[in-house]
Amino acid sequence: MAEPDRGPTRRRDDGSASGRDRSRPPAPEPLPHAVVDNHCHLDIADGPDGAWLPTDEALARAAAVGVTRIVQIGCDLPGARWAVQAAAAHDALVAGVALHPNEAPRLDLAGQLEAALEEIERLAASGDRVRAVGETGLDYFRTGEEGRAAQQLSFRRHIDLAKRLDRTLVIHDRDAHPDVLRILDEEGIPDRVVMHCFSGDPDFARACLDRGAWLSFAGTVTFRNADPLRAALRVTPRDRVLVETDAPYLTPAPHRGRPNASYLVPLTLRSMAATRGEDLEVLCAAVDANTDTAFGGGW
Repeated sequence: MAEPDRGPTRRRDDGSASGRDRSRPPAPEPLPHAVVDNHCHLDIADGPDGAWLPTDEALARAAAVGVTRIVQIGCDLPGARWAVQAAAAHDALVAGVALHPNEAPRLDLAGQLEAALEEIERLAASGDRVRAVGETGLDYFRTGEEGRAAQQLSFRRHIDLAKRLDRTLVIHDRDAHPDVLRILDEEGIPDRVVMHCFSGDPDFARACLDRGAWLSFAGTVTFRNADPLRAALRVTPRDRVLVETDAPYLTPAPHRGRPNASYLVPLTLRSMAATRGEDLEVLCAAVDANTDTAFGGGW
């Protein structure tokens, strides 16, 4: 199956292109050990003037600095379809498919949520290159009270899907910590759970770890105002730490606000090693092994 020979499925629409430097940052110093970017959106354009970084180029730039594999996450139907096709076309990629929590209320209002969930199930079951159901979860920052029932229903359906298909559950959690934990406990926790772009403090970290989750840290851990997040990183056992970009979002310091991509993972990992007081190569090796455990190796 060939990757679609077209542009991205979406363009970044958060208004971040106004007035600031939007050029792509330079490549950092390569890492001493290969790692995996376990959460990336290669199908979302976010470069100068909305330019898309083609997949081949994105993979080559990443590999040149030691980021040799990527989990491509599709979080709406076009993105999920693209993720499956891209993973089939590129050995360095595997896919995750789901409806983002903010998609659920929109689809529900249009009377399309059930059909969309059925398609996600078909995509999730389509082969070994699809390793994850995600990103799913809850987002109370962008969705108000009126959309929470649809979000929670969608989250429950994704949890069930991950368990039935033996896929890794990738959770998006924004301003919804108590309900995320409550629903996980009510539905039963899948064998493998990743807290994408972990955003909590040490207490929430421990609650997630108690449920067997891996905690995935993004460029946010490098931000100056992220002391509680760095404290959470310090209490996370080495065998439960993952790294991600969430590209094209959450570009690490010192390039915050510019386009993110997997080749910038070394900036985040160096910051993480410094925060934890660990040798960089030791941490990289652990992250690489942890990702294989969380998502399955062999790619």
